[in-house]
Amino acid sequence: MKTVKISALVLAMAGVFATSANAQSAKTNAWEGFYGEAAVGYASFTPTVSGASLQATPTVTLPVSTSTNNLSTATNKLGIGYNYGINDKYTLGIAASYALGASSAASGTFTVAGTPKSFQYQLKNIWSVTLNPGYAIDKDSLVYAKVGATGNTMGLNGSTAAYQTSNFTGYVLGLGYKQMITKSIYLLGEVNYASLSSKTATLATANGPITANLGGSGMDIIIGAGYRF
Repeated sequence: MKTVKISALVLAMAGVFATSANAQSAKTNAWEGFYGEAAVGYASFTPTVSGASLQATPTVTLPVSTSTNNLSTATNKLGIGYNYGINDKYTLGIAASYALGASSAASGTFTVAGTPKSFQYQLKNIWSVTLNPGYAIDKDSLVYAKVGATGNTMGLNGSTAAYQTSNFTGYVLGLGYKQMITKSIYLLGEVNYASLSSKTATLATANGPITANLGGSGMDIIIGAGYRF
């Protein structure tokens, strides 16, 4: 009876090890699986403003000239994703990211009938969802590209305008590199470019609503760390 019990235990253990071995062998690429990461860096943004006008009265519309400064700010990213191993060298990932907090503010002016009025703008709620094709240099090094959708909220206010927000969407492209430093922890570096689709937005002012087509483009350089499950 004792021999039967031992034999059953050995068979059960063998089954567990066989299952574990099969799971490991089924992992096509060392970078396959889920991950989470965090990064910080520098970002710049160039706004575009066109077709601005002021509705001075129900029947009078005045042209508005604008001047805006580029935005430079610290930035951050929290991200999660999954890499699928196409083979031992190539991966295809899907990822999502979000930036906490708001950017620094940048200034601008709008001029109506020769009178300039100042305003400020900033970005927040910056998000992206991307596909990330990658190439594993080896089990510890991965280079990858990014292509997908992005968006943010632009906040504006000024001396004659209360704080107001508009949401924007667009596309993002990027390149990145990841390097394992332990079995599960890696360092990363990325360069990303984003372009926002132009949309019509209205800024309420004491002189009447100003309507303009707003958009812009920007880039960031970030470094950080992640955990590979």
